[in-house]
Amino acid sequence: MPNKSLLLTIKNFCKKTNRKFYLSNNIKLAVSLNLDGVYIPAFNKNLYYQNIPLRNNFKIIGSAHNISEIRIKLAQQCDLIFLSPIFKNEKNKSFLNVIKFNILSLGFKKKFIALGGINKNNMKKIFLTKSIGIAGISKIIEIKKNGPKN
Repeated sequence: MPNKSLLLTIKNFCKKTNRKFYLSNNIKLAVSLNLDGVYIPAFNKNLYYQNIPLRNNFKIIGSAHNISEIRIKLAQQCDLIFLSPIFKNEKNKSFLNVIKFNILSLGFKKKFIALGGINKNNMKKIFLTKSIGIAGISKIIEIKKNGPKN
């Protein structure tokens, strides 16, 4: 069980610095602490979220890798879906590419964010997708470790 005191400290920090606070994989706790929303990972396929009353501005964000996971995220009432991996990366040798990303995302009236394998060389390809944004971790960590490369 997460430390509620720590979560409230983070919530206050986020409020003071005008940031959103999304708790991962615990919608009941996120609602009870009056957070901005919750993130539901692709591995979480539970549908019990449908019975929890939510504030109008409470957001549910999910992640998916294929059509069946997208359908689960829709059933979980996700407002936004991270769809990944869009490009090849060290962690995942199989990836969607721009065409598969669009085929998966164009059939739904949801907002999608591209995730996975995004780098300087393929960044412009994101403009060919229905993605409303991008997300990444490894390149951000690399920049932090090594400093920005010109």
